[in-house]
This record gives sequence, structure tokens and C-alpha cells, in this order.
Amino acid sequence: EEMNSTMSEEPDALSVVNQLRDLAADPLNRRAIVQDQGCLPGLILFLDHPNPQVVHSALLALRYLAECRANREKMKSELGMMLSLQNVIQKTTTPGETKLLASEVYDLLQASSLSEAESVTELNYRRRKAQFFLGSTNKRAKTVVLHIDGLDDSSRRNLCEEALLKIKGVISFTFQMAVQRCVVRIRSDLKAEALATAIASTKVMKAQQVVKSESGEEMLVPFQDTPVEVEQNTDLPEYLPEDESPTKEQDKAVSRVGSHPEGAASWLSTAANFLSRSFYW
Repeated sequence: EEMNSTMSEEPDALSVVNQLRDLAADPLNRRAIVQDQGCLPGLILFLDHPNPQVVHSALLALRYLAECRANREKMKSELGMMLSLQNVIQKTTTPGETKLLASEVYDLLQASSLSEAESVTELNYRRRKAQFFLGSTNKRAKTVVLHIDGLDDSSRRNLCEEALLKIKGVISFTFQMAVQRCVVRIRSDLKAEALATAIASTKVMKAQQVVKSESGEEMLVPFQDTPVEVEQNTDLPEYLPEDESPTKEQDKAVSRVGSHPEGAASWLSTAANFLSRSFYW
């Protein structure tokens, strides 16, 4: 495998993995993607990709897929899955956010085959081990639930996703489109206000934080209007400018197939073809 064949496929790999991530974000597509012959093996190979952005995107796709409980067994037993996740976690060059995201996916899959009681102990053990790999600089991750006014279709979701990915300290996020929410996992040293600032920068959406009161009621708390200085993510390469982005045209197609499994299925076969061409020499 010469280096240059990988290089020439770089934009392709990124556009394919981003499309898989977008499809996986829709709960209606999650079973189909995991049942597909080519997609999981392809995502596993993406975990070894030289471009850190491809790796992060593949992990986000896997994180979405693992949310569907019915997928976890198959994902865990997929050849190379657990090993590749461990490699990402242990590799010294992996950015901190990516490590945390990989250990989150690993934990979800690892717990799938254990009973509830066992899985709690196993998870705690895994967490301690992950902390060890991550070193003391990465304090624990925390979860912030956002209610996002204006989050009402897949193009808005993509805008939101891009804004969040640019923030240093964001690990993963899950959209609950039906209730206009986004659950974001962030490093504990990142202020939640930074998320609000990033979302406000889209000009079409505004975020409030969802918090539970002492009585267990959910309340919406507006963020202060003073913008927070957001530290840009320097670990990941910049996005391609819009006009040369290879995903531009396909994004339109993706937002159309969004919630129709049969549309997704035909797209998946295209992705699988790409994956088999690129990886299985």
C-alpha cells in the first residue's frame, strides 16, 4: 500500500465518512447501516486513517450506531472493532477529544454482553483504565443538554454539528430532532456557554440549557448574551471551503434520503462500493 494512493483518496474518504455519520445521526437508519455488509468494516478501517478528521467522524458515526441497543452485539463482534478502538485510545498522537469519544464507544459496546450489575463494574474499571491512557490533563467529561430553537431539519443539524465540531473540548453529540435538543459531551474544563456562542454564530439558531430542578422538573435556562471566547479546535484540519467541498452536492441528496430507510439503503450500497474499492486490495 503506497502512501500516495491514500493521499489521492483523502477528500473521498472524508466525504464518505461524513455521509455515513449524517445517515447514522438519523435513528431510522441505524439498523440498516449495521446490517449492511460493507459499512461497519469500512468504518473500522477509517479508524486507522491518517487524517484525524476522518477518524473523528468515523467515531461519531459509530457512536450514533451504538445508541441503538440492538446494534451493539453485532458491532462488538465485528472483526477488528474493539482492537481498533483500543488503538485510537492508546495512540499518543490521538487528540484528547477523539480519545474520549473512542473510549465512550468502547464502553457502550463492551457493556453490551454483560448483565446490568456486571456492566457497571466493568464500565468503572474501563473508565479508570481510559483515564490512565488519557493522562491527568483530561479531566472527566460532562454532559450538557441544549434546547436549540431553529433546529428543525437536517441542514440545520449539519450547521449545528459543524459549529460544535470547531470547538476545542467537544467530544460527541447526539441530536434529538423531534424535541429540538442536542446532548453534548464536553471536557469538564470547557464552559457550556461556549456551545451557546457557537450555535448563535450560525445566525439561525439559538441555544438554551436544559437543567433539572431539585424536584426533578426540567427547566430551560437561557445563556448570558455576552459571547464567550471560543477556543478553536486546532487538532483537526480545517474544513474544505464550501465551494470545493466534495460533499456539497451529495449533502442535498442526503437530506432528501434522511428518514427513508429505502433511500438510505441505496445510498449505503454506493458507500459500500466506495469502501470496497478503497480498502480491499
